[in-house]
Amino acid sequence: MNMDSFSTGAKFECLLFDMDDTLYPMSSGINLACRHNIEDYMGHQLSIKESEVPKMCLDLYKEYGTTMAGLKALGYEFDYDEFHANVHGKLPYDKLKPDPVLKQLLLSMPQRKIIFTNADKAHAAQVLSRLGLEECFEGVICFETLNEVEDSKSDKRILCKPMLEAMEAAIRIAKIDPKKTIFFDDSARNIATGKAAGLHTVVVGTSVLVPGADVALESMHNVKEALPEIWEGTNQLDSDSVIQPASVETVVLA
Repeated sequence: MNMDSFSTGAKFECLLFDMDDTLYPMSSGINLACRHNIEDYMGHQLSIKESEVPKMCLDLYKEYGTTMAGLKALGYEFDYDEFHANVHGKLPYDKLKPDPVLKQLLLSMPQRKIIFTNADKAHAAQVLSRLGLEECFEGVICFETLNEVEDSKSDKRILCKPMLEAMEAAIRIAKIDPKKTIFFDDSARNIATGKAAGLHTVVVGTSVLVPGADVALESMHNVKEALPEIWEGTNQLDSDSVIQPASVETVVLA
């Protein structure tokens, strides 16, 4: 754990959270099920040769940030809503259970709290609902926030993490100061981009620091022990240091 970035006296105003495999562990199986659904869509809906699908799926994810973005870049035409319905709409959400411990931790944090996910808004709503965390966040920056759904047939590339452009767009949309914001994500690539964008960074799901990470956190349940700075001066926070949810709700929510 490297705390140097957190010992500068910064008064944190916002916490930016990835959702999948960050707010809940990868062991839930949601990630694996999602990959299987993507591969199934590639084979059945896009007619990609079955033997080529697994490697292609992984290669596109590595190069473009999401397999969906990679497929779009290669020229495959598909409807975004249809893709999400097949990939996320068929996930075993029942594997996700309410997390009252995390809920209390999040509610006790005095800063603004915003979700930043590559997934679509329907998936984000399902996950937050299953975890019982809907009331913990003022807004969600998701696929629809960064991409115009009506242009799904156009040649415009899909904007998503870990693109620096996507990170900067999220910062702009949420109207946050990177120097006063902590970004939580399970992806090493996203963490590196977050650091490049000027955010304080916490990699979640591991005890090993990755390039660009200020702190490594095995689980969000350990956040209070690892980052007491979040709660520092809680009683002294004035009305100007915590921007109210209503100020960004209609902009952030897709």
